[in-house]
Amino acid sequence: MGGKRAAMLEDAGASKGDIRQKVWDYLETSGLAEFPRPVHHRIPNFKGAPHAATRLLGLEEFKAANTVKINPDAPQKNARFLTLEARKTLLVPTPRLRSGLFNKIVPPPGATKEVLRICATSQGIKEYSVPVGLDGKARVDLVVVGSVAVSEKGWRIGKGEGYADMEYAMMVSMGAVMEDTPVITIVHDCQVVDIAEELLGDHDLTVDYILTPTRTIKTNCKRPKPCGILWHKVSYEMLGKIPILKSLRYKEKQAGKDVTLQDEQPDLADASKSAALNEKAVAGNTRPQVSMGSAQTGQQYVESDSLSPRLEGSGVITTVYVGNIPPNLRVSELKCALREFHAAPLRVNWQGAQHRAFLDYKDKAAAESAVSSLKGLSLGGNTLRVELAKNQRNKEQVEINRQK
Repeated sequence: MGGKRAAMLEDAGASKGDIRQKVWDYLETSGLAEFPRPVHHRIPNFKGAPHAATRLLGLEEFKAANTVKINPDAPQKNARFLTLEARKTLLVPTPRLRSGLFNKIVPPPGATKEVLRICATSQGIKEYSVPVGLDGKARVDLVVVGSVAVSEKGWRIGKGEGYADMEYAMMVSMGAVMEDTPVITIVHDCQVVDIAEELLGDHDLTVDYILTPTRTIKTNCKRPKPCGILWHKVSYEMLGKIPILKSLRYKEKQAGKDVTLQDEQPDLADASKSAALNEKAVAGNTRPQVSMGSAQTGQQYVESDSLSPRLEGSGVITTVYVGNIPPNLRVSELKCALREFHAAPLRVNWQGAQHRAFLDYKDKAAAESAVSSLKGLSLGGNTLRVELAKNQRNKEQVEINRQK
């Protein structure tokens, strides 16, 4: 990179944003950038990326790994191919973690090299993958991440959205990675720069190896990697964007961990206590109903449990369908999760024998809000299927059914 690289190394006062901008600009102006262009605001693809990835083959850590997690960005495409070619299990994070954490790439039986190369592309990831749930018992032996910049000490800067850091923290929470799980990044030589340690936060992921077109750098990084999700740095906005975070938060709260969010107000705890007291009062005034349901199997019964003494509001009652409920889940556990995600309905129609439940809300807006809040929720090892019920009943029908 010559004088330009030296200028970047000497700029001791540079922020993360400054370093990103300089790297992106240099890749573009030097002719090193590859599709997709421009590389700004991306994990940049670069000339020589496929060759840099071949350095994986010389690492004992890669040879010994059974399961490898690799980011879905363009510069890591050959790393994904080499992993599949070596008949290792390849896990790829879902884009922006919108629909879970991992997809497992499953090539068709007898796949040729050409097919494996397709499986390693973004289109192949869509066509040849199956989701891995929170309770999929995944164990990752090696992690490959993209970077915008990295130092020889192992300090890493991503594109600024925090997804790689969050992915790693979530893997820790799931028990998928251990403290000694190696982390590798693949970059161009010009992306290896000096980074001041004070720019790093305790949520920032560090790397153990840097692979470039010309070098394999072992960083011997001693800085601890994130030890799990730092909930005090997670906002409600992030929780909304990454549904699987809600499930992890619920799981960790059940385990007694502090999951207070960055922008959570202190008085929310008092509000929750008040809501719990109100619910106990409600429970004292209502009796669980047991009746024959239209969707019964054999002689199984449909158990209905009312969470509200009456159906309030003038809107049309809207029902939410919850499916893929595990056979060992109790209705009390579902209700606890509904309260946790601020999605408590007016009424729960529990059909555990059919692995489903129907939730009644006062109107369509409340139901749609509940669907959004519960999206990606995992209970008892299953990711629940949550959507508006296909057959909606009107308010009068619900009242009549409740009086029977």
